[in-house]
Amino acid sequence: MLTSTPAPRTVPLGGARAKRVLIRGHGLFAAVLAVAAALRVLVMLGYDTAQLYWYDSFTYLDNAVHLKPDGAFHPAGYSFFLRLLWPVHSVELVAGAQHAMGLGIAVMIYALLRRHRLPAWGATLATLPVLFDPSFVRLEHAVLSDTQLIFLVVAALTVFMWRAQPSVRTAAVAGALLALAGLTRTAAVPLLGLVLLHLVVRRAGVRQVAALALAGALPLAAYAGWYQAHHGRFALSGSDGVALWARTMTFADCSVIRPPADEARLCPNGTVVDAASEYVWAPGASLNLLPGDRFSHNDLARRFALRAIAAQPLDYLREVAHDASLAFAVTLVRHPARMRPALSFPVGSWPLSSFPLIDKVRAEYDPAIRGMSSVEPYASVLGVYRYPGLLHGPLFGVALLLGGIGAIGRWRAALLPWTAAAFLFLGPIAALDFDHRYVLPAVPVACAAAALGLRDLAASGLLRSFGSRRAAG
Repeated sequence: MLTSTPAPRTVPLGGARAKRVLIRGHGLFAAVLAVAAALRVLVMLGYDTAQLYWYDSFTYLDNAVHLKPDGAFHPAGYSFFLRLLWPVHSVELVAGAQHAMGLGIAVMIYALLRRHRLPAWGATLATLPVLFDPSFVRLEHAVLSDTQLIFLVVAALTVFMWRAQPSVRTAAVAGALLALAGLTRTAAVPLLGLVLLHLVVRRAGVRQVAALALAGALPLAAYAGWYQAHHGRFALSGSDGVALWARTMTFADCSVIRPPADEARLCPNGTVVDAASEYVWAPGASLNLLPGDRFSHNDLARRFALRAIAAQPLDYLREVAHDASLAFAVTLVRHPARMRPALSFPVGSWPLSSFPLIDKVRAEYDPAIRGMSSVEPYASVLGVYRYPGLLHGPLFGVALLLGGIGAIGRWRAALLPWTAAAFLFLGPIAALDFDHRYVLPAVPVACAAAALGLRDLAASGLLRSFGSRRAAG
């Protein structure tokens, strides 16, 4: 007879017992958090302004001033946040707020894991990558949407998983947070469906399911309507087809695909670059030889890409698997080659190029916008900081593995965060390409899933049984 594994008990919120459990053992995490905060203060002192990237940072800032949906890659969720800080006219304030978000991500992970009865040392261990990996800290210091995305996803999962069965209010808050995450980066939109499916499978009440669906769908629908008013299409962005077309350029064979004449113009034309995403920008790529802006052909590109994937599914999966494997390397792989990923803090100066959009954003958002430079003596301290590669890619792989094993079984606590981490990791690769930046949102969630998975494996006795067999052997 099959029996279901009961959901792990959580500590009631009220009463003296809850207070003792929540307070006990927090000294270790408080000390680690203080060191991580000091690292972020050092970064703020060690660089004279926030890091700004062409063209992403300036597109976000321009959209913040004019509050319009971008017709290309970026939905306006991050620009809404920048709009809130606009009256101060300081990108350094943006960086400071994002450093606070980075610490907040760790606090939420720690609180959620302690809520699920992990020991203080285990919950603290799961927060170390987001607190000390320079990849996260440098993103916090840049005008990019990544930190906000991670914060919103972790907040949604924390709210949703705080109780074994979410209330109507909890479901609604989680849905709204996931909608905001999707408006920050469209790769997070599937998480709303994932959590909704989780509620349905768990046979939650109709009111909880409806609350989550409505709170998540309404903001997305409202934004899509706003996007349609500006760009004539009910969508969240205008780049999904272009991105997926670029993904297919590494394997597409039109003798196999046999596209119709209009789509055949998007077949590979002999232009070769070193990463799928580079086809979006390569001047000689077939899409960029068509008349008009590349994003004006988004629907055509989507049709070609879906036809290519249907005709060559194994080739598509091979390319996705190959690019996904790059995330687990001990030494960070340059992909594309023009990118230089690093597990350290750079020292030097990075001047801004001359573009009309930069001048426009400088005049409208922050007159002090300039290229970033390191500041002594703080930069010298940052310059010697090294984060081991073993704790970056391989650790992420181990976290995914442990979380996946721990998620096996009925109603395991690790199942939802592990599935969310897998979506966040593989989604951007399947839709466009591998990028070290795009992997990072999956890391904190994967670490939380690994911690919960290990807790459940230990509670089930599987780890003790495995250890006993090894000793007997």
